Amino acid sequence: MKRLAVLGSTGSIGVNTLHIVRQFLERFEVIGLSAGVNIRLLKDQILQFRPKIVSVLNKELSDVLRRELPDIPAQIVHGVEGLIQVATHPEVDEVVSAIVGAVGLIPTLSAIKTGKTIALANKEPLVMAGKIVIEEAKRNNVQILPVDSEHSAIFQALLGHQKGDVHRLILTASGGPFLNVPLSKLQDVTVKEALNHPHWEMGKKVTIDSASLMNKGLEVIEAHWLFDIPVEKIIVQIHPQSVVHSMVEYIDGSIVAQMGITDMRIPISYALSFPQRLPLNLPALDLTQSGGLTFFQPDPERFPCLQLAYQSIQIGETMPAILNATNEVAVNAFLEGSIKFTDIPLLLRRVMEQHEVKQIHTIEDILKADHWARERARTILSEGRKMC
Repeated sequence: MKRLAVLGSTGSIGVNTLHIVRQFLERFEVIGLSAGVNIRLLKDQILQFRPKIVSVLNKELSDVLRRELPDIPAQIVHGVEGLIQVATHPEVDEVVSAIVGAVGLIPTLSAIKTGKTIALANKEPLVMAGKIVIEEAKRNNVQILPVDSEHSAIFQALLGHQKGDVHRLILTASGGPFLNVPLSKLQDVTVKEALNHPHWEMGKKVTIDSASLMNKGLEVIEAHWLFDIPVEKIIVQIHPQSVVHSMVEYIDGSIVAQMGITDMRIPISYALSFPQRLPLNLPALDLTQSGGLTFFQPDPERFPCLQLAYQSIQIGETMPAILNATNEVAVNAFLEGSIKFTDIPLLLRRVMEQHEVKQIHTIEDILKADHWARERARTILSEGRKMC
């Protein structure tokens, strides 16, 4: 019996994780859950899985939860401290880190420090503080199992091979909803159009990142730290069919690819059950019906966010944290309708150009950089400055 804490239980990854737990109650027990503001869904999850600890965004929501579930013995906590308590609960074996954004850094790192296995769906801890996170994982003999379909694919394609035999990692990307939209029309795309991903069902922030290809830029940085591969050996290829989830090319010219249907329950279940696999009874991938598989290089003019992500990790130190924080502000502004889709990379470039890169010695250095970038981005937006 593996005992789980699910950070972000009401999000897409969290919901799918609990779907798997529901299928295999003899294998998994839910000890902790955390959510933001979706109290209605969280209440259902608490009643079904009976966790011992639950965290929500703030004290007001924790009070609401306690009033509406007075007979539930679970400890109800809130805020970042609440997330940490869920992630480090002494009965937890594995933490599913599925919170979106930088808020996932501290609880994930705290879980690592207490020796928990990490099923990592939250890109930001490695993007912001990859060196610190990986060193802490090594120090505590903690295994980080990737949940993202791309990193899960690479993880699987690397098994049984020598790291020195790797020539490069190939991350695939669908290209999102705007792959074939004329460049001149991108500045006029709507939030609704940006959220209409052709293959995957994801949260709003991740879906916008997919449309801008920032998600792939963040994944390049994550793969660099997760697999200890130089960033120049990590490339991105557009693969509109989303059948091949990523590939590893070896020095003899062989390429090992992982394929499957577009269902996040597959990589989630592998991270939960590794090194075993679970019989999920999902539809089989039928390559005879795929209509062919195509791959091509991303257009830097269409997807400038990808190039900015490469630039940030090549500069290193605090710059990836600056990229991530600014992107969170920019995506939120786009979702609120205050900037255009094409303003996202412009704001990123503007803040990155103004940042004085600093060396990272502690997690506080990361948090200071994150705070500076958010304030700087908000100032630029509030002053209505042109970003180009």
